[in-house]
Amino acid sequence: MDQHAPAPTRTEAALAGTPPDRLPGALARAWDSDFLWSFRHSPVAIVSSLVAVAMILAAVLAPWISPQNPFDPAQLDLMDGLTPPMTPNEISQRIFILGTDPQGRDMYSAILYGSRVSLLVGFASVIFSMAIGITLGLAAGYLGGRTEALIMRIADIQLSFPAILVALLVFGIFRGVVPPAQQEQATLWVLIVAIGLSNWAQYARTVRATTMVEKSKVYVDAARLIGLKSFVIMVKHVLPNVTGPVLVIATINLALAIIEEATLSFLGVGMPPTQPSLGTLIRIGQQFLFSGELWILASPALALILLALSINLLGDWLRDVLNPRLR
Repeated sequence: MDQHAPAPTRTEAALAGTPPDRLPGALARAWDSDFLWSFRHSPVAIVSSLVAVAMILAAVLAPWISPQNPFDPAQLDLMDGLTPPMTPNEISQRIFILGTDPQGRDMYSAILYGSRVSLLVGFASVIFSMAIGITLGLAAGYLGGRTEALIMRIADIQLSFPAILVALLVFGIFRGVVPPAQQEQATLWVLIVAIGLSNWAQYARTVRATTMVEKSKVYVDAARLIGLKSFVIMVKHVLPNVTGPVLVIATINLALAIIEEATLSFLGVGMPPTQPSLGTLIRIGQQFLFSGELWILASPALALILLALSINLLGDWLRDVLNPRLR
């Protein structure tokens, strides 16, 4: 064996580890890509993705896998209240994995249903903030001039305030405009708008910087020469080339949006007790912190930590993979 032969590259090592006849052409190329090679060799990415996917699937399938609907009074029994985890109830002899609250509500089922609300708010607010940030960032980076100056100054003002304060301001306006009888029904959508409006500036600044680089390239000049309008060039040619950094920011912001929703609900301006999220369950559980029923607080708190941490670690790995400077 030649001792002076160069070391195999990452792609060659992946090809050597997986015989090409085991996978069809498209799947073989995807399996041997740098992206999946990095994923297969990153224990943090594998574990975090498994935890995130498992918790998301459990939340989506909550109506089918949870022992009860914790928010249906017909399925609750006050005699099951304050049952410790994995301990038979003194009266009904029923065993609850994570215990129950004073109303006899199964905490495992409550966490599954609360995760549905937290994930819905997180995903919807990220999509909303992405839509605003990408639109304004494209316009600022491509058009330039006064349009860019106006959008970027608004973004600078936005970034000078903590996101939670912006969300609280939106909630304050909502409480003053919407009649009290309709506030509980509209809380979910107000949460999505409040969190989305507090995070759009990061997308706008990133997209604007990437668009300024892309618009000076040859393919944009060629599109202008054949008479394409600016809107068409931005949407069909520039936008696909600026999505990489946006996906990284969206993944990290998903975890931040879930935490921000939990913070708002914990402060009492988020989801009501009739539609609780993980933050609402934590707010309810902290009332029992010093009374001995610690599981009422610990269960949703640990679920929130696992969900946010797994998504955040996955976003950090994705940032490292998609950033060519870190390769």
